[in-house]
Amino acid sequence: MAESFLNYVAIPSAVIARGMAAVPLFAVTSMSLSETYHLPPIGSSTQKAIVATHDDTVSLSGLLVGPERFGWKLALEELADASKRGPNGLTLVTSMTIRTEMQIQSLSFSASSARKEVIEVAISLAHMPSPGARGKLLDAAALGVAALADWSRS
Repeated sequence: MAESFLNYVAIPSAVIARGMAAVPLFAVTSMSLSETYHLPPIGSSTQKAIVATHDDTVSLSGLLVGPERFGWKLALEELADASKRGPNGLTLVTSMTIRTEMQIQSLSFSASSARKEVIEVAISLAHMPSPGARGKLLDAAALGVAALADWSRS
């Protein structure tokens, strides 16, 4: 049996985590972040209601590589289920963004004979912030962590 060509010392392209359970995605082939902002209805009052001002979704396509691919596939399925239960969602860490309180909307896997020992994965996540100040605090903390990570690399 051939050894995996994956370098486990390398930093993964993305990490999806909940508590101590984390799935690293070392080979992310594409990633997109979509932010949809809500506009007030025409003719609405000048008073603003406390509601979410935008919806964020992140789509990732990548590869689960090597002999651990089946374990990471199972872990992603478990994280998808867990993201729907409980007060906290998932944390997504990538070079583009760090987001807390994410939920997996869709998860799909595929394999082909052209890529041995590889499972292709497509993930769509939605940001589901807690109402009130807690969600804003988590977003601010994620921004601070991202800034520190960039500063430490320079």
